[in-house]
Amino acid sequence: MTENPNANGDERNGNAVPAPRDTGGEVIRVRKGMFGANNGGDTSGYGGLIRTVTLPGAASRPYGGWFDEVADELEGALEEQDLLPANAIEKTVVDRDELTFHIAREHLVQVARTLRDDPALRFELCTGVSGVHFLGDKGRELHAVYHLRSLTHGRIIRLEVSAPDSDPHIPSLVAVYPTNDWHEREAYDFFGLVFDGHPALTRIMMPDDWQGFPQRKDYPLGGIAVEYKGAQIPAPDQRRSYS
Repeated sequence: MTENPNANGDERNGNAVPAPRDTGGEVIRVRKGMFGANNGGDTSGYGGLIRTVTLPGAASRPYGGWFDEVADELEGALEEQDLLPANAIEKTVVDRDELTFHIAREHLVQVARTLRDDPALRFELCTGVSGVHFLGDKGRELHAVYHLRSLTHGRIIRLEVSAPDSDPHIPSLVAVYPTNDWHEREAYDFFGLVFDGHPALTRIMMPDDWQGFPQRKDYPLGGIAVEYKGAQIPAPDQRRSYS
């Protein structure tokens, strides 16, 4: 009996294994101390720690297993739509046995629809979008990460899209994946990502008049005055619609 090197059938070779985070990829920040205190307030005893924040770099082919099949099919399907893959896919990352396509935000909807509808891809389900804020990733500080699952082929991939703090707009995927409706609202509420085309983009956790976005890395860790200005509970027939 031949041992399967990976339970999911993702055989790897030496060229496809990503480098460790501290020896490869893209360094976007150097952190000092344990908890990010940089004004003398770190009393943890770990103030001398120095750690780089590194994003994994682009992988080179062969990616290994079915990753190459998905990448080839996606690129071919985009070419059939007269879209150069290099214009839509900024980089392809293979890290920790996971496949991520970094997509230019202006082509996100087309790429997502292709991944959903192409018979050889069939990523029918998006299980949500997560917001990420990298202060040191200049010009692309805000990231939106989408988790796609193919029920037909039993595969999972990710899409990642970036936007600058100064222009936090990303196209909504609710028209392609309706399950993203509330996930996009949450990412908007906590990170300030504006999903253009969302049917009703509103705050769902914080009060409507709340200032700032609590999960951004530059949001204060304490000392926030909690004020609910004019907060009230409307009658059932006067409550805000979410559809």
